[in-house]
Amino acid sequence: DNFAHRTAVRQALANDKDWQGKFISAALPLLEKQHNEVAYLVPWCQLGKPPKEGGVYEWVTFHMKPGGPALWGEAFRAAINAHINTGYTRLIGVFHTEYGLLNTVHVLWWNESPDHRAAGRHSAHEDARVVAAVRDSVRFLESQQNALLIPLQCSPLK
Repeated sequence: DNFAHRTAVRQALANDKDWQGKFISAALPLLEKQHNEVAYLVPWCQLGKPPKEGGVYEWVTFHMKPGGPALWGEAFRAAINAHINTGYTRLIGVFHTEYGLLNTVHVLWWNESPDHRAAGRHSAHEDARVVAAVRDSVRFLESQQNALLIPLQCSPLK
């Protein structure tokens, strides 16, 4: 919620012997590298929920040109809204980095299945509304990376 809360949680975990013994000691040998960042939900987006249990998520990371949302925010938002308005996928949240690699935006989408996601993406590529909005937004894009996420049973987003 805030940096004071984050600091308190990190301190509590550092002092939690059960956490240290069962998780950290087991995970450390498997750890090759770690990347940390702090991101916030953009002001124009509310955190969504999937319409039902199950499904898959797509985590899309956009590295935008330097200048921040003042430069590319309006075009980026229009591209996101074009995807939302078509109904090909469901938005869960849009997050912008505060610390870490700046000008990074993460978008979390929900789909019923990987096949449903593929069909929606294909339809979006042929939808003039989406194509026009994305064309305007990509002029600010440096790179993009997509990952398919399949939640575990313990995930609150399962």
